[in-house]
Amino acid sequence: MTPERFARLKAAIERRQPDLTVLCEDVHKGHNISAILRSCDAVGIGRLHAVSPGGEWRRYRGISGGSHKWVESHDHPSIMAAAEYLHNHDYHIVAAHFSEAAIDYRDWDFTRPTALLLGAERLGVGQAAAALADAHIIIPMRGLVASLNVSVAAAVILYEAARQREAAGFYAHPRLDAEIRRRLLFEWSYPAVARHCQVHGLPYPALDAEGFIARRELAASLRRHRRQARKARRISGAGS
Repeated sequence: MTPERFARLKAAIERRQPDLTVLCEDVHKGHNISAILRSCDAVGIGRLHAVSPGGEWRRYRGISGGSHKWVESHDHPSIMAAAEYLHNHDYHIVAAHFSEAAIDYRDWDFTRPTALLLGAERLGVGQAAAALADAHIIIPMRGLVASLNVSVAAAVILYEAARQREAAGFYAHPRLDAEIRRRLLFEWSYPAVARHCQVHGLPYPALDAEGFIARRELAASLRRHRRQARKARRISGAGS
C-alpha cells in the first residue's frame, strides 16, 4: 500500500452513491456482467442487485476480478423479491423497457433514489419485471437497430445519472456513513488482513493518515487474537 493508492481508494469511497444502483434480471453473459460492473464502479455505485435463475451471475462473481472487487453483488431469488427489497429501501425502480408509457431516459430525475432495471441480453426486461417498475425509460434510437447492447445501454444511462448527480453536488461530499467508509477503506486497502479479522472476530486495526496500519494497533490486534485462541482451547479442553 502506497500513500498515493490509499488516497485514490479513499477518494473513490467518498464518491460512492448509496442511493443509486442497478438491478439485472437474468443478465448472464460474462462480458456483459463485467462491463456493467465497470460502469457501476465508474459512476460510484457500490452495490448491484441481480436475479439470475441459472446461477450465471454467482458463478461469474466467483471467478472474476477487476471491478468486482469494488462493487458488491446482492443476489435475489426472484424479480418479485428484488423489487420488494428495493422498494422497502425507498428506491424507485426504472426499467430500460420500451412501452407506451416509456420516457426519454434523460427526463428521469436520477437525483432520486433509483434502481436501474436491465433485462436479459436478447429478451430485455420481462413483462413481470416491467410491471413491478415505477417507470419505463428508453434511449432514443436514430438508426435502424431497435436497441443497444445491455451493457452499452447501462453505461449510457448511468452516465446520465452521474451527470445529474454531479450537477446537484452529490459527488462533492461523502454520502456514506463514516463507519461504512472506514470499513470499506480497510477492506479495500488490506483485503487479506480484513479476511483474517473477519474469520477470528477481530476489529480492524486503525490506519494512519497515509494508509499504513499503526504498529501499536496491529500488535494489539494480534494480542487479542492470541487471547481468544487460548480461551477457545481452554473451553475446548474443558468440554472434552
